[in-house]
Amino acid sequence: MYIPKKIVLAIVFLILIVGFLAYFIYRESMFSKEILRLEILGPEKADTGQEIEYTIKYKNNGNFALENPKLIFSLPDYSITEDGKTLITKNLDDIYPGVEEVVKIKARLLGKKGDIKTAKAALSYTPKNLTARYESNTTFTTELNEAPITLEFDAPTKAEKGKSFQYSINYFSNMDYELSGTVLRIEQPSGFDFVSADPSSLDNVEWKLKTLVKAQGGRVNIVDNVSADSGQSVTLKAELGIWQNGNFVALKESTADVQVIQPLLMITQQVNGSSDYIASPGETLNFKIYFRNIGTTPFENLFAVVKIDGSALDLSTLSANRGQVSGNMIVWDSTQASQLRGLYTQEQAEISFSVKVKNNWLPTDPSGDYLITSEVNISQIIQKFTIKVNSGLAISQKAYYKDTNITNTGFIPPKVGESTTYTITWEISNHSGDTKNVKVKATLPKNVLLTGKFMPQSESTNFSFDSASREIVWSVGDIASGTGVYGDPMFLAFQVSLAPTSSQKGSTAQLIGQVQVFGENQFTDTITTAKDSAIDTSLPDDFSNSGGGIVQ
Repeated sequence: MYIPKKIVLAIVFLILIVGFLAYFIYRESMFSKEILRLEILGPEKADTGQEIEYTIKYKNNGNFALENPKLIFSLPDYSITEDGKTLITKNLDDIYPGVEEVVKIKARLLGKKGDIKTAKAALSYTPKNLTARYESNTTFTTELNEAPITLEFDAPTKAEKGKSFQYSINYFSNMDYELSGTVLRIEQPSGFDFVSADPSSLDNVEWKLKTLVKAQGGRVNIVDNVSADSGQSVTLKAELGIWQNGNFVALKESTADVQVIQPLLMITQQVNGSSDYIASPGETLNFKIYFRNIGTTPFENLFAVVKIDGSALDLSTLSANRGQVSGNMIVWDSTQASQLRGLYTQEQAEISFSVKVKNNWLPTDPSGDYLITSEVNISQIIQKFTIKVNSGLAISQKAYYKDTNITNTGFIPPKVGESTTYTITWEISNHSGDTKNVKVKATLPKNVLLTGKFMPQSESTNFSFDSASREIVWSVGDIASGTGVYGDPMFLAFQVSLAPTSSQKGSTAQLIGQVQVFGENQFTDTITTAKDSAIDTSLPDDFSNSGGGIVQ
């Protein structure tokens, strides 16, 4: 059969086109994205707000160039960069066979401890002599450590129903980054009704704070009325964070548990006119027990029993006004003491007794020898009190220029207008009784600043500073009985910087005010305190300080 020449040529041409297209499609399909190796390098863990660096590494493992490459890098949620961008796009140079390049991007990650932050990278390109565009993807995760921020409740562990309840929230930053737009949020538990706050808040829930810089902080004081039922346990909660793109990003959380109790008869004790008296060997202790009806109904025909214990006491000297003494116990009833016949709402009465502390007494057992306890039972309402015999919490405050593991700089003696750094050390001992919620407070002069250096560094997250009142607070936590007596004391060192004023020339300059430590004694359920003196540039404890402390 005869086929015209034109048709033959058309068929041949069609076959060539189909073959060319098939070959082209085959080439495209044979290309593998694995030819481009893409990975992200960075820290697996990082502190909140710490500047970190991501390294995006890519390499052409193929035999021909990858043209028009484009990198898209997505930072994790709530990240901060210098230019404010969290989605970064870069047009790269062509990637030739065997070439390996890197792109580095710095950022700060925000969030709270345990948050997982994921960075993503996508690199698209066109292989040479091909038309299709390919894309390689990878991710990298970083877990956030504890933020170098202190957020602590300074609150009693018990609240009386129907009474006001005052507490504070201290915050402090040791972050190497200025946090602007910081916010403190409070979660008010049911039964704790807001009354007032200092500073004030528009909604009594959220406080806008000043820009938080390193070694600076503050405090929010709150007063609530307690309407919760007695016996109920409530939790106070606070968050410190920032708002970003309409979302609140929590950087630090803190909670405090409070037990609601029902007040009926308020019993207090004074020894030698003081509610926190510390006894000494050889002296006479004059006890007064006060009891006030703070309930809604009167008490009638009360009786009172006081049992007093302590190896330091000479019980042969125990005597009581209108009370019957038997061994270490004293009993009063309404036939002997007229004030016990009736006690109406808000009325107060008292009983008294005295006892002597043994001469030249020394403790032998840290578990109880340091304490004198009195158990007061007034009509089955029992209150225990404890006083210490030259024992309990003790604090030592010292300052150094040379004799310290923190390196200090500046002139010795100090000069007007020039900065000199010093190291302040605190050592806490606890002679008796496990003590909870221990805090240390002191005040810095106006021309003395914190530098942010601490030892041990881990304690920096328990340290706060109110820039307005100049008050430092170290939230120590719990201290076991015998700490610092039969082992090492609790220790903190921090650096301060002094720039003397002209008015201080020719005299010593104060570095830090009087320090006070206090905590809740778990055996007596009372607050125990101790103090140490203020320190100036004379540095009485730094024996290497030969330059003197007189401001030049």
